[in-house]
Amino acid sequence: MEKIRKGDEVVVITGRDKGKRGTVSARIDERHVMVDGINVVKKHARPNPMKGVAGGIVDKVMPIDQSNLMIFNPGSGKGDRVGFRVLEDGTKVRVFRSNGEQVKA
Repeated sequence: MEKIRKGDEVVVITGRDKGKRGTVSARIDERHVMVDGINVVKKHARPNPMKGVAGGIVDKVMPIDQSNLMIFNPGSGKGDRVGFRVLEDGTKVRVFRSNGEQVKA
């Protein structure tokens, strides 16, 4: 079970985008995720008339390692660590470590 999932609101804790918030749009692999508006780079794109793609310099969102992210806790207004708890009915849920509330996702 992943601590950071698609749709979670996260805060960047290190790197050039430190302090920015965004929503996880996709998981690339076990360690990397795509976050909207975070880790945006300039890429040189070749024109492809068959696909209707114009050439030039385009902005592209690149994957970021999940160790550089924390889930945003709306209760405290800051990033928070995530733990797991098993409920009485046997389901496993994610909880914030600071206050023990369940992560809404």
